[in-house]
Amino acid sequence: MSSGYSSLEEDSEEYFFTARTSFLRKPNGKVSVNKDVEKERELRTEFSREEIRQKIEQYNCLTKDHLKMTQSSSGVYTGFVKVQMDLRRPVTVRGGQRGAGGAGGAVVQEAFYLPRGVINTLHISSNNTVRQVIVALLNKFTVADNPAKYALYKRYRREEQVYVCKLADGEQPLFLRLVAGPDSDTLSFVLREQQIGEVMWDAFSIPELRNFLRILDKEEKEQEEAVLRRYDSYRHRLQEAMTEVRRPAQRI
Repeated sequence: MSSGYSSLEEDSEEYFFTARTSFLRKPNGKVSVNKDVEKERELRTEFSREEIRQKIEQYNCLTKDHLKMTQSSSGVYTGFVKVQMDLRRPVTVRGGQRGAGGAGGAVVQEAFYLPRGVINTLHISSNNTVRQVIVALLNKFTVADNPAKYALYKRYRREEQVYVCKLADGEQPLFLRLVAGPDSDTLSFVLREQQIGEVMWDAFSIPELRNFLRILDKEEKEQEEAVLRRYDSYRHRLQEAMTEVRRPAQRI
């Protein structure tokens, strides 16, 4: 998989951070997230169409990758957001049809791991929500899994700390991008699995679960072979060491 481009025309629950210089106590995320969401909603209602136009002009002057925003006469604006794929579990991907010539056969679905760190660029409008962005990303990679299994996070810096905050389904990523500016260090988006503790296996279909078992069996076999290789190597070195110890005793 490589980074790609696709177009989409048409309250936070989790909060954590990564310490850059030291281990710090996790802040009270619920309060901070609510403040962030409320602040963004206030900005959205306070900005007039003219203020949005001015911010778009400022944004376009600062962007360095030619991914600019445009505003229509209705006030709706379009632009680009980049989303990093950071999926830790295998996904179910739609393939071709099984059967003669691909006609009348069942759709083949396979499970495998998407490369982590892949960045996909989406063209969206100011009306598009987080949920619509997630659906567009899954369609881009032909992922057949339920979109409810995934969540979009925003990553941003504050006082030399990198924070990651889960976005609510109704949030509008392009507005967040416009307010933050084009600098990805200031704000970036990440797609991850829902972080809700235990895995909800009931949400997976039987073919998905079977694919997961095949992957786990393969990984278990690979781990077993690696352990056996290490054991054989250690036994060989031990036998060589014991042989070297016996040689002086035999000479005496």
